[in-house]
Amino acid sequence: MKTNKVAELHIIEANKSIFKSVKYCIPLYQRDYAWEEKQILQLIEDIDDVNLGENYYIGSLIVACHDGLYEVVDGQQRLTTLFLLLSYLGLNTGNEEALSFSCRDKSNYTLRHIKPILADERDKYDADHLQQNIISGLNIIKENIEKFNDEHRNAFVEKLHNVVIYRIEVPEHTDLNHYFEIMNTRGEQLEQSDVLKARLMSELQGKDQQVFATIWDACRDMSGYVQMHFSPTQRGELFSWDWAQIPSHRMSDYRNLSQTSSSKTGAKISEIIRPDFSVEKDDGSLDDDTRVRFESVIEFPYFLLHALKVYLSIHPEIKHKDGGKLIDELLDDKKLTSAFERILDYGTINGESLDRSKFSRGFMVCLLRTRYLFDKYIIKREYANESSDGEWSLKSLFVSGQKSHKKAYFANTRFSASKQWASTSKWYHPDNLMLQAALRVSYTSPKVMHWITQLLIWLSQNVDKLDTNIPHYTNAINKIAKRPVREFLNNKDYSLGVNTPHVVLNYLDLLLWRDKYNRNVEFDFEFRNSVEHWYPRNPSEGTFDRWEDNVDRFGNLCLIQRNINSRFSNMSPEAKKSTFKDMIKKGSLKLRIMSEMTQGINASQRWKESFFAQHEQEMLNLLLNEIGTDEL
Repeated sequence: MKTNKVAELHIIEANKSIFKSVKYCIPLYQRDYAWEEKQILQLIEDIDDVNLGENYYIGSLIVACHDGLYEVVDGQQRLTTLFLLLSYLGLNTGNEEALSFSCRDKSNYTLRHIKPILADERDKYDADHLQQNIISGLNIIKENIEKFNDEHRNAFVEKLHNVVIYRIEVPEHTDLNHYFEIMNTRGEQLEQSDVLKARLMSELQGKDQQVFATIWDACRDMSGYVQMHFSPTQRGELFSWDWAQIPSHRMSDYRNLSQTSSSKTGAKISEIIRPDFSVEKDDGSLDDDTRVRFESVIEFPYFLLHALKVYLSIHPEIKHKDGGKLIDELLDDKKLTSAFERILDYGTINGESLDRSKFSRGFMVCLLRTRYLFDKYIIKREYANESSDGEWSLKSLFVSGQKSHKKAYFANTRFSASKQWASTSKWYHPDNLMLQAALRVSYTSPKVMHWITQLLIWLSQNVDKLDTNIPHYTNAINKIAKRPVREFLNNKDYSLGVNTPHVVLNYLDLLLWRDKYNRNVEFDFEFRNSVEHWYPRNPSEGTFDRWEDNVDRFGNLCLIQRNINSRFSNMSPEAKKSTFKDMIKKGSLKLRIMSEMTQGINASQRWKESFFAQHEQEMLNLLLNEIGTDEL
């Protein structure tokens, strides 16, 4: 029997890509290309973070070789994305046939026509034959790389020489369908957060280790509310009788926490992989008895980094012994353990080395308190009953029943203890919800969700005043949202086109929802991640005039869903209005206003001559009235 072969492949080597002189096929038993913005952006960021001169392992590719053709068993999503990335960068020339999908004509047709698609040469391909998932992936790559200047782009290409993927061949006569099934049902693997848990627990002894493990394991699952990850007895001990009070900030209050089912006291890696807590499948119900579950906007490794920054804000006395930075600004899950090690190794208080056991205990308390604040005051996605259509949610856990019959239910987080709820205070909840939703859809990468850190720090500093100083939380969120918008206004460059910050357009939609429509319009913040021109930059050939001068102006821009971009981009305003009625009706509020203005004879010409300028001034005035132009 042939033994496994492992090849170390650099994405680019000697100016040749990994697709040079090789052919890969995605078998039919695998799903079609399905990566979305989150995964693609993560890949681009991972490559962009590579240090020149150091190889960076980006994963493995499991293949079966048949007469020189590599059948991809595992890793096809990453491989396809790399193919699209290299094609966009012009590094795949001559290798257009290197990747194919078995029995998927649309996917193969799209891969073979990437060049004319990128060049927008519509006469050279049939749009009806394109696989939209691949087109969406290509557009995501294009929009993110286009943000790079020439120097950044050249550095990015250079870093590809240091990116390594391992191609592993399975033995001959392997049952590939069975192997694929095993690959996709394999056990949970060790993660950085597991290693970090063992590292921090190693600084503790006996009872402290047990308490630490109990709290860590409960916080680890980011679904639902942390109270539901403890036993009913522990909920009462940590969150009071109503399961709704913030846990104590005193370590001494945790030492009598009821025992878990486990009696282990060690911190072995093999024991850490599978925690001892049991998560209840149903988070609970809404106050109308609708069954509900919740999904976090970030994963646990990123939450740990947020919590670490909260801890350092609470303890400003902790300094780097050499005067350096204790923690990076970027929230990088790949550097999770090193972020904590830097504090353990270099942290000092009044010139004395950090007490590591005290740090582990203090961080444990901070982790639980921060998770409580996160669950109650940071938005989630909410799914009612068995629905797969989620909505933004800002709810708190409440409890009904007595003693052993207690049951969790969820209602909107209260931002007022006042009896004047019917007055202006009734807007605090929807305004807070919409402000956070605008930030969430603007900053799609968890690495740059600094707004969550800033809010958690604010909450940790003001937790005792939340029920009596209601407007301040709205002000805190609004202040965070305003900063990049004020920067945009201060620069006074309103011709950025597709490089216009998404947060500016989303914040504008927030003001339109709040002020122009008095919160009485059906609107939700969705992932509209493509900045599009209302009057197109590249009109359909020969059908109407090209607009050279003001096409990139703020007044001609809107946010749309990326999967609509390729069909939307080259049409005239009138054609867009008539063809995409349903999308516009549910789309950005700015887009709806632009559509309403596009009417009458020669609407496109009038849009260019005066309507766009009128619209732009109205939108800028709305932003200026809210924010002003004071320097940061």
